[in-house]
Amino acid sequence: MSDKFKIYWTKVDEAPYLATFSLLPAVERFLKAAGIDVEIKDISVAGRILANFPEYLKEDQRVPDDLGELAELVKLPDTNVIKLPNISASVPQLVAAIKELQNKGYNVPDYPEDPKTEEEKKIKETYSKVLGSAVNPVLREGNNIRAISKSVKESAKKYPDAMGLPLKPWSKDSKTHVAHMNGGDFYEHEKSITTDKPMKVKIEFIDETGKSQTLKEVALQEKEVFDGTFMDIEALQKFFGEEIAKAKQEGILWSLHLKATMMKVSDPVMFGFAVKEYYKDVFAKHEQTFKEIGVNPNNGVADIYLKIKKLPEDKQKEIEADIQAVYEKNPPLFMVDSDKGITNLHMPNLVIIDASLPTIVRDGGKAWGPDGKQNDVKVVIPDRCYATMYKEIIEDCKINGQFDRTTMGSVTNIGLMAMKAEEYGSHDKTFMAPSNGIFKVVDENNNVLFEHKVKKGDIWRGCQVKDAAVKNWVQIAVERAKQTKNSTVFWLDENRAHDAQLIKKVNEYLKAYDTTGLDIRILKPQEAMKFTVAKVRKGEDVIAVTGNVLRDYLTDLFPILEVGTSAKVLSIIPLLAGGRVSEAGAGGSAPKHVEQFIEQGHLRWDSTAEFTAITTALRFFEEKYGDKKSKVLADTSETALTKLLENKQWPGRKPGELDNRGQHYYFVKYWAESLAQQTEDKELQTKFSKPAKELGDNESKIIEELKAAAGKPADINGYYFPDEDKLSMAMRPSKTLNSIIDSI
Repeated sequence: MSDKFKIYWTKVDEAPYLATFSLLPAVERFLKAAGIDVEIKDISVAGRILANFPEYLKEDQRVPDDLGELAELVKLPDTNVIKLPNISASVPQLVAAIKELQNKGYNVPDYPEDPKTEEEKKIKETYSKVLGSAVNPVLREGNNIRAISKSVKESAKKYPDAMGLPLKPWSKDSKTHVAHMNGGDFYEHEKSITTDKPMKVKIEFIDETGKSQTLKEVALQEKEVFDGTFMDIEALQKFFGEEIAKAKQEGILWSLHLKATMMKVSDPVMFGFAVKEYYKDVFAKHEQTFKEIGVNPNNGVADIYLKIKKLPEDKQKEIEADIQAVYEKNPPLFMVDSDKGITNLHMPNLVIIDASLPTIVRDGGKAWGPDGKQNDVKVVIPDRCYATMYKEIIEDCKINGQFDRTTMGSVTNIGLMAMKAEEYGSHDKTFMAPSNGIFKVVDENNNVLFEHKVKKGDIWRGCQVKDAAVKNWVQIAVERAKQTKNSTVFWLDENRAHDAQLIKKVNEYLKAYDTTGLDIRILKPQEAMKFTVAKVRKGEDVIAVTGNVLRDYLTDLFPILEVGTSAKVLSIIPLLAGGRVSEAGAGGSAPKHVEQFIEQGHLRWDSTAEFTAITTALRFFEEKYGDKKSKVLADTSETALTKLLENKQWPGRKPGELDNRGQHYYFVKYWAESLAQQTEDKELQTKFSKPAKELGDNESKIIEELKAAAGKPADINGYYFPDEDKLSMAMRPSKTLNSIIDSI
């Protein structure tokens, strides 16, 4: 079998990982019938930990570096990947995964948060490859088209409240609003250049005594954009203090919205300053104790509760009482789980801006408070780069009310992310100033390209965007604009240094195309949001052409408003080398789903985006090689999804309702029936006529078998690294369904 007819299916974490054990056995059988192989590549947190520490493991425990292999595969012309949502691990998640592996006999090293020895420094550096957005930049060797499929959009219009959580009305006198810094932030300090030739640059730090150290060397291509900027942490802390006081006066919840998972270096530090400011009295009173037991505010209040366990019981009680006293004095916090008392400041990975903001808009500007009720909320987004567009949509809703799923238009996103474009704060170019001094970016001849004077602790970050990525981004935007005739907006701000460089490139590269009759414009994020929302309210579709971070934010915001969830939305990444990545859904809600599955045996993960990814992966073979069998499989899988959505056969929220496994059964049933009914490929028609009949005839029996497995705890022995045999049994509880699938 030719290697070019192969789909790489990623093994990930949490709910989409569990779902794979039910869905993949069927998919493999269907694709095999058309001569297509499926190969699994493990990019899970546990898999990545094991792959990075082979020397600590026994021979039979070692695993290949699948992520490293995929990084090479995406640079080849035939590669076809189905990428499921994976965890962008924060430090607490990484530590939990390490502990689980150690408990199962894998001798991986502890994560040294504060490394002392050379060995510990080396271990921490290796673990940094697993933290944050370690996977996506590697696989995204192309820009991204993220759109809601026609069948999903139509289904949401038909069943607006059944599809995801309903949109709640906004009150005209809502006090909910966005608060951002007006100075001292990344936006204000940004400096940016475009190179005129290939060059190596150094990021240096010079302290007040004139001592210089090189922090990073970066090789830049010709016409590459390179930026540097910093967050003034004194200004940040002052801003937090003022906004906490204002929220108390306004009588609303206080909430902080960052992305500590993707921006794994900068955002946990900013989060830590909010923790220190909100719990200022506790940190002041117990400063010495916290120092001794190693409390790290960047890991949230959970870190205090964890570390004080080392103390005598009376001291623990005193600190806990002091924490409670803060809640009396300060404004109530936005809650992640009011029943369990888990606040917005509990852990950095629990509130992720691209998931938290859309739910506030969806819920009529309300968020959950400690009283277990929804209240108006102060939405704190320190940096102005993107805070303004969230501000715009909230103000729009206060004036024009809630959106209407039955009539609203759709927003497609074309995201700039090829060749690791705009990986802000994720990786290796973000630094805390070790003292007062200057960050300098210098070329090979020691010419200073730009510099920033900073104070100790300020957060400096660099970022780069390659010219080929921008060219391809503009090309995809124009192609999409021509196909759809939709208004197409580049979300770029001429007053921001980085965007000003991109605007020059966009204007230059647009000249290569005939754009007559197309509405293509460049607007700053606030204006772009205003324009987009006005169009969407009229039922018109819009194309948002954005940088990488905005792509991340908008591709959750609009899908949650339009169809109830971003998990139903697919990204297609046409790889620069000619291959394709079909990226399914979003995993923001995945942890809650796993918790429910373990406790109640009900998995409410929705695999709609996986079904769409299967279709687009098959279309790749059809479009690239004219493969007829792939076309038939793609057409029939699309028909199956449409039928499933028409019949509202997606997972319910409670045990007893259809869950993810039942959804898979219906998808497989409709796919087999559609293959048996088509006449384009007689071989496939014959092959699927018997399974189609059996899947139909045994419907009630299969549903009964699936229901019998629900409502009781599922024993999978793990979270990050479950027992896969137990997991397979839990996710394939219908003997009847299994025997039909296994006989295809």
